Amino acid sequence: MKAQLCELLGEPDVLRYTDIDDPSPGPGEVLVEVRAAGVNFPDGLVVSGNYQTKPALPFVPGSEAAGIIRAVGADVTGVEVGSRVLAFCGMGGYAELVTVPATMVFPIPDSMPYVDAAGFAVTYGTSYHGLVDRAELAAGETLLVLGASGGVGLTAVEIGKALGARVIAAASSVDKLALCRDHGADELIDYADEDLKTRLKEVRGGVDVVYDPVGGEHAQAAVRALAWGGRYLTVGYASGDIPKVGMNRLLVVAGSLHGVLWGAWARRNPERNAANMRQLFDWYARGALRPHVSETYPLADAPAALDVVMGRRARGKVILTSERN
Repeated sequence: MKAQLCELLGEPDVLRYTDIDDPSPGPGEVLVEVRAAGVNFPDGLVVSGNYQTKPALPFVPGSEAAGIIRAVGADVTGVEVGSRVLAFCGMGGYAELVTVPATMVFPIPDSMPYVDAAGFAVTYGTSYHGLVDRAELAAGETLLVLGASGGVGLTAVEIGKALGARVIAAASSVDKLALCRDHGADELIDYADEDLKTRLKEVRGGVDVVYDPVGGEHAQAAVRALAWGGRYLTVGYASGDIPKVGMNRLLVVAGSLHGVLWGAWARRNPERNAANMRQLFDWYARGALRPHVSETYPLADAPAALDVVMGRRARGKVILTSERN
């Protein structure tokens, strides 16, 4: 099969498009013929050697994919050969075939194309887990989303609205904020043109939940904007800067800081994760969630696609498509 192979660590262009042996599913696994694969920021961190997970070389990156089940291993129940599925594979998605634990494979609605499905698990799974399982965001509360036009941020905007929250989207350009408004944001902050600290002081009652996949310089202002009992979700550090926030700010508002690491949580809690995915699929079927795929690339051009994501130039999701599509 064709795959993008990482044989040495570095920038996205170290990936090599080549032939490797077809994988076979082991006990508890399924083999998925990949029709589309999501491109995520952690994929680039793994390729560069800067992620907490450090696979042995060589490896095939790619944490999520969508396609058709072609074979099942021993002790697999609940999914069948021929089923259309999305898969959280963790590694191996940038290939024509990938093996995945059966607990991390989910049949997709008939109305969901593979391109939508390939970018669904990580972004929507992360945002739902963060906002519901970790922050317990309630209807009527105020949610601030930093980096709101990115792949993860935009899903937090949509899920926040589906949960009945007032959503404030912060991003770095007028065009990016227009996308956030189109996906349901109630208020917009352009932190390339406005002072975030000043704008957040104007938020009546403060912010109940902050969703932060960016880190960096805006974290301190967001922490200071928390309302009494506010919850700060640290989701990732796309800025490249892990912020140092004043714990005293959490103290004086009885606030809390929550780490959101969906993939690890999903592996430890497969039944709860499956329930989350069912809710997300229901919202998708009803039109409450509208995945925004900004760009698609053929599998052979994965380095270019990953470079877009790592350079924070993506608006929504970037997807790889297979020649078998």
